[in-house]
Amino acid sequence: MATKTAPDSSRRSDRSRRAIYDAALALVTEVGYTKTTIEAIASRAGVGKQTIYRWWSSKAEVLLEAFVDLGHQAETQAAEAAGEQPGAVIAALPDTGDVATDLKYVLRTTVDELLDPKYDAPYRALAAAGMDDRKLSEDFVKKLLMPAFDLYSDRLRAAQEAGQVRDGIDVRIALELFVSPVAQRWLQGTGPLTHEYTDTLVDYALHGLAPRD
Repeated sequence: MATKTAPDSSRRSDRSRRAIYDAALALVTEVGYTKTTIEAIASRAGVGKQTIYRWWSSKAEVLLEAFVDLGHQAETQAAEAAGEQPGAVIAALPDTGDVATDLKYVLRTTVDELLDPKYDAPYRALAAAGMDDRKLSEDFVKKLLMPAFDLYSDRLRAAQEAGQVRDGIDVRIALELFVSPVAQRWLQGTGPLTHEYTDTLVDYALHGLAPRD
């Protein structure tokens, strides 16, 4: 007599979460954040509305977690492409020994992601929703921005130790010279967001604007 195996609830939950993530990201891209509802996410994901409310209290929380997961997937793919172990995530910025080269590479990659429709719409939605939702804004910073800022800080500290960035520089302020202009141009559309633009940002930030001897 064959023995029946009980369904694995953890695997079922993981499949449901993945379906909900995909549904939330797809809907925000297709119809925008305002028109995306819990009901629509549940219908697209093929789950009950109460399943979503059991894990999240709002569509903003669903979208934030879905976007964080999307970022983790991208990191894992990049790590595996670089020959790391399957499932690994990027734990540091590239360090070729030339901080300008490394920062230009990372900012170019950032631009490519921001211009990718699957990142653009949900990122804009979260940024806009965070203006009216302090808790969402705090979570957005904690889960999305701070991990990236920490990687920049570590790379700039390594550049200090190598003598490529002068001692005494506050690396947390310094990193904003690279990332803040990119975010502003992307959100406000004040100019084209290109690799040439980010390369110039790195040159200006590292060498300053004052005349050189």
